[in-house]
This record gives sequence, structure tokens and C-alpha cells, in this order.
Amino acid sequence: MSGDRFKNCFLPTPAGSSSTAIKLLVITVPLILVSFVIFVLVPRNSSYWVYVSPSGNSSTGNFGAVSEEVSTAAEAVAVSGEAALNRSTNKSPDVEAQVMEIHEFDEKENSLNITNNELNNLNISVTGVPNATISLNESISLPLKRNRQVRTKLDKLEAGLQRARAAIKDAKNSSRLLDPDYVPVGPMYWDAKSFHRSYMEMEKQFKVFVYKEGEPPVFHDGPCKSIYSMEGNFIYQMDVNTKFRTNDPEKAHVFYLPFSVAKMVQFVYLRDSRDFGPIRRTVIDYVNVVSEKYPYWNRSLGADHFMLACHDWGPEASFSNPYLGKNSIRALCNANTSEKFNPVKDVSIPEMNLRTGKLTGLIGGPSASRRPILAFFAGGVHGPIRPILLEHWEGKDDEIKVHKYLPQGINYYEMMRSSKYCLCPSGYEVASPRIVEALYNGCIPVLISKSYVPPFSDVLRWKSFSVVVSVEDIPRLKEILMKISSRQYIRMQRRVLQVRRHFEFHSPPKRFDVFHMILHSIWLRRLNVRVSDGNDVMPN
Repeated sequence: MSGDRFKNCFLPTPAGSSSTAIKLLVITVPLILVSFVIFVLVPRNSSYWVYVSPSGNSSTGNFGAVSEEVSTAAEAVAVSGEAALNRSTNKSPDVEAQVMEIHEFDEKENSLNITNNELNNLNISVTGVPNATISLNESISLPLKRNRQVRTKLDKLEAGLQRARAAIKDAKNSSRLLDPDYVPVGPMYWDAKSFHRSYMEMEKQFKVFVYKEGEPPVFHDGPCKSIYSMEGNFIYQMDVNTKFRTNDPEKAHVFYLPFSVAKMVQFVYLRDSRDFGPIRRTVIDYVNVVSEKYPYWNRSLGADHFMLACHDWGPEASFSNPYLGKNSIRALCNANTSEKFNPVKDVSIPEMNLRTGKLTGLIGGPSASRRPILAFFAGGVHGPIRPILLEHWEGKDDEIKVHKYLPQGINYYEMMRSSKYCLCPSGYEVASPRIVEALYNGCIPVLISKSYVPPFSDVLRWKSFSVVVSVEDIPRLKEILMKISSRQYIRMQRRVLQVRRHFEFHSPPKRFDVFHMILHSIWLRRLNVRVSDGNDVMPN
């Protein structure tokens, strides 16, 4: 056998051939030593294989799992050396076309971590070590000359964000921060200390660049005294804000597209035409203008840009540009997951009906013990849920006041302030201004909807201060509410009073109010990605 053959090479030889063996050793040993010296001292060029996407640097911004194509190509990554060369000779022509050979790698030069956005979480590290093994989720280091190792402004921004991420991560195990205005605490928050640290990091460094292009009323304007008032008020505050807004786009973490979908519906859309084309073209043209004038949209394909809309057509408007809908941060009142709302990158904001543009007379209400009505609702019958609610409870129970229209002489807000629970069923769209109205009036909101992501769910633990009822459980509504003990109800009502500060609108804004909470949610989404000057965007 082969093993016996190699073994026999080292067996003792007959006495007659001992001199021959000695001569062979005298010749062989020096040859081995010379070969070893040459192998160690003579410089060698190294080469390795790096996968390059067929589409170059173009990215759809999909931060999900690595695609099958990428996974296949990633397996073709190999470091040169005898083992690597043996592997590379067996690669298929398709894989061969998807790789790029890089020669003459000087091991003494510095290297810089780079990423390819098509590889999503595939970070590969090559350091020139022969026979090194490479796998997914390692990092790639490519050679870079010393004179190119200059930190750009974007590098510095990303370094600041990384420090913020580290501080937020450490906050959970740190002592509670001191704050003269408010210290988040209690079960209303998923992690009160991390939220507080994140909020303070936002105040310390977060900067927004508002594109100046566009004219009112469609751009830099919006409704401030209607059910879509959040659109206009946010646009106005961003235009006049000096704390978070920067006029230098190189210092910006995010870029705001200041258009109002509600104003587009009013001034661009032809009423009753059912033609969405004019709104779609308006959004497309605006993105084209800023992407041609500035480099920032193309740098990240919109991943560090955001829009804000409270109109029902906000999601549809965002899909006018595929990158806006898929990559950008969308702050939407209509936060419906069945309509492609993505809580990982999108922001749910509250729908607020500020009829006068102010909170005067909207906030208040008696204590928990002075609310005789169990539950209350009054509103138009539209959408699939409200007809079911009225069918089961309109005029059916004295403790559950459900009305299509309030009887004359009865005040809507007084009814809320007299009720323990305020029913907030979705209409045509999932969001409802009743949620904020309930919080303002000290009434525990009862959310009845499908596929709805409540505002600021990344920070707030809604089940601690609201009741969630499925559409199927509407017939059991009274049974569900009566099962909540008086003690638990009082706790929840106190939490409502504490958490409503995050939904209050102030001009100028106050810390922890709705304006700052929207900014904080956008800040959190920006922390989730890393942007580079090489058109690369990676999930953090």
C-alpha cells in the first residue's frame, strides 16, 4: 500500500549499500537547506479574489438576507497560495466572471476596511496571510496607500454615530442620567435609560439638512390647522429650527425632502380625476432636481434621506421613486404594514387634528375616579372596522357610549373626559386622531385596527398604557374592559398622563414633545445604517 511505500523509504539499508546512502544524504540535505532559504528570503507577490457585483456599486438598499447569488459568489472568494490556487482552478465560468483579481499586494502597506453594498452583511477581511480562511460576517481589508488614508467629513460623522451607538448600548447597565426637564422612567418605555441616553446623544450631535429647492405651497409649506397638521407644523419647525438644522450638507446626518402630500392633493391633484400621475411626477421631479444638484442622494440611494406625510396618500407618493419608497426613512401617520410600512426603517408619527393650531383647551380631564362612562366613541362610519363597532354597540349598552353622530348639545371632548376608555377604531386608513385626543384628555386609548404600528413604538411600550382589541373581539369589548381591575386601570391612566408629553405640540418645541420624538425616531433609523463615500450603505 502507499503507506508502506513511504514507510520503506526510511528502513535500514543493507550493509553493502551504506556508503551510497551517505552520499545521497550529503547531496540532499544542502539542497533542502538552500530551497528553504530561498523560500524565506525571496519576496513574493500575493494575489487574492474579491467578489464584485455584476451591477457595480449600484444598490437597491435591501438590507435583508444575503441573496442566493451573493451567497454563491461569496463562496468563490479565495486567498492565493497553494490551497487557494487549487480551489480557484475549479470555479465555474459564471463565478469566474463575477470576480476580480487584484495583484501585487504589498503586505507592508496600510489597509482600509471597505464594504460593498451588494453584499449586505458580507464583510470580508484579507490581510495577505497565505491560506487564510474567509467566511461570511468577517471584514474585508483592501490595500490603500498612506496618502489616501485621510478621514473625510463623512468618516467623522460616522465615527460620531458609532460613539453614540456605544453609549446607548452601555446605558442599560449605567446609572440613571440627571435631567432638569424630564427623566424617562416606568413600564411605558421598552428601555427608559437607553432611550434617555439616545435622546441626549441626538441633542448633542444630530444635524438635518433641509433642501432649499421648491416653492410653496407644495414645498416648504403644509397644513397646520387640520387633521394633517403634523405635516405643516413639522415643515415649519424644520425651516426655522437652529438647533438641529444645518446649512452645511457636509455636516448633515440626514436630508429632509420638504414636500407636503396634503398640499399636493390640494394644488396638484385634479379633484375626482382618480389620476395620481401629477403627484407622482411632482415627487419624481423633486428627487431628480436634488440628486442632480447635490451628491448626497446618489451617495446612499436615499438611505439617509427622509420624507414626512400625514395624508392617506403619503405611502403611495413615496413609491413614485423606487429608492424613496424602499430605502428612505418615511415618517408616516398611515403606518400600515400591509401597505409596505417597514418599522425597521420607517417612522410611525401621530395623526393630530389641531383645529386652531394650538393646544389651548385640548389637554385636561378629571382623575381616574371621576370618570363614570366605561367607553366612548363618536365618529363617521367609514372603513371596514367602524360599521362592525356600531353594529354591536350603538345604543346597545349604557356603559359603552357608541355614536355615529353625537346628540345635539353634547360636547365631544367632555365625553372623552368623562370616560375611562376611548375607542379608537381605524377608518379608511389605520391611523386615527382619536388616539392623541384620548391621551390629551386622560382617557386610555383602545386601539382597534389591523396592521397598525402605533407612533414611537421603538421607544414606547403601548400595552402598558393602552388596550389593544382585535376586530374579531369587538363583540367581547365590554367583557375585555371589565376584566381590567380598578387598580390596573388607575396605573394605566397615570401612565397616560405621563406619556402624553411625547404627543404634545408646542411652538417653539419643548424637549421630549412630539417634534423631538419624531426627530428621535428618525435619529434611531439613521443609527441603523452606515454610509460611505463609495456609494455603500450597510445595516449597522
